Amino acid sequence: MIKSFFNEFKTFAMRGNVVDLAVGVIIGAAFGKIVTSLVNDIVMPPIGKLLGNVNFKDLFIPLEETNAKSLAEAQAAATPVIAYGQFINILIDFLLVALCVFLLVKVINRLSRKKEAEAPAPVESKTRECPYCLSEIPKAASRCSHCTSEVKPVGQASPANG
Repeated sequence: MIKSFFNEFKTFAMRGNVVDLAVGVIIGAAFGKIVTSLVNDIVMPPIGKLLGNVNFKDLFIPLEETNAKSLAEAQAAATPVIAYGQFINILIDFLLVALCVFLLVKVINRLSRKKEAEAPAPVESKTRECPYCLSEIPKAASRCSHCTSEVKPVGQASPANG
């Protein structure tokens, strides 16, 4: 019983879509770290400089009386706070990730449209199915060579019985 459970699990885990999903999650996590670093280390410092040397990570609203000058001091003193500066960083993180995903999907859609446009037009078949035995017969045939039912050539209605 245990051996069959592990064999079933192995079959499930090694299916292509499960492995693809795992790779996507791992790459997504790494991409998230890159975007977080981009926001925290590159985007926010110049914005903070423009706004008068503000460090967004330290923006908070204390919910109790405190002398803390930074978020770290408030948290060390166990002061309850609303850390809206961190929320702003996370919001910008999200917007950048959403923008990147949007651009990626847009590029993929554009490439798939080009592939569809480049695909050759389907070749018109010279055969059709017999409505009675579903064998392949020439389009111009008036009788099926397999079941000998009478069929109308293409463009005319088929008889009700054969």
